[in-house]
Amino acid sequence: MRSFVLRGGRLTEGQKRAMDEFWPRFGIDEDESLLVFKTLFGNDAPVIMEIGFGNGDAIWQMAQARPAENYVGVEVHRPGVGHLLLKMKQHGITNIRIANDDAVEFLRKRVPEESLAGVRIYFPDPWPKRRHQKRRLIQSSLIELLASRMCPGAQLHLATDWEPYAEHMLQVMSLSDSFVNLSPSGDFCNRPQWRPQTKYERRGERLGHQVRDLLFKRIPLPHGFNAALTFS
Repeated sequence: MRSFVLRGGRLTEGQKRAMDEFWPRFGIDEDESLLVFKTLFGNDAPVIMEIGFGNGDAIWQMAQARPAENYVGVEVHRPGVGHLLLKMKQHGITNIRIANDDAVEFLRKRVPEESLAGVRIYFPDPWPKRRHQKRRLIQSSLIELLASRMCPGAQLHLATDWEPYAEHMLQVMSLSDSFVNLSPSGDFCNRPQWRPQTKYERRGERLGHQVRDLLFKRIPLPHGFNAALTFS
């Protein structure tokens, strides 16, 4: 069951030109083979993945601020991909690669084990209605899949402005033996300096929503454990 619904929406003329011009250089085409990040980026810098980057406001600012890191953005909505490519063009950013794909399938098929230095998931759809909550992206099966793709010591950063979803995230993470919570109080953290505030976040704050950041460190998995086989 997917955690997203493909929305309508057309590419603007600028986004379409960005897709035509820059996708061949910065896009990750669909394939079944594992990626080699050193080949993909042309260097062996640490790789950070953002899942569901929306219009890309956070990822391009993070990549611009930290040129010594590489970023992989995964997003199913093409207008968001086009918008990010436009921002990369405007700011001369070259350390991002983009997958227009389902994040779960991308992780399973394309991302090598223990290859990611960090994963960031900001403001995923909270699916607030009870009957829809099984669609939430943050579930134990995804967390263990992520653990298998993250290096020991890598950080998982989650953020939401929906309090019930924040509690759900905390509960899911507490069930995992693959991560340790970095919050001194065992729950939420202050927003780290690397996460820029987005237009979506500021709108939520104006509506009275409290933003919650959750930070976890990946710890070594038991020998022989294969989380990819447990995800269904």
